[in-house]
Amino acid sequence: MKVARFVLKIVGFCLAAAAAACCVIAYWDKITEGVHAIGEKLGCRCCSRPSEYDDYADWDE
Repeated sequence: MKVARFVLKIVGFCLAAAAAACCVIAYWDKITEGVHAIGEKLGCRCCSRPSEYDDYADWDE
């Protein structure tokens, strides 16, 4: 009986960790927007990087 409870605790922990990972993946864009908004309000410019497509902006001309 103790072994079954231990196994169920491990399974429950694994399912909870998987659910947390899925939530982070699903809301990643909102998480990064929030972090950038907080950084801008605090005046931190360490997170502001140019877009990866800025290097190719002159190709359209």
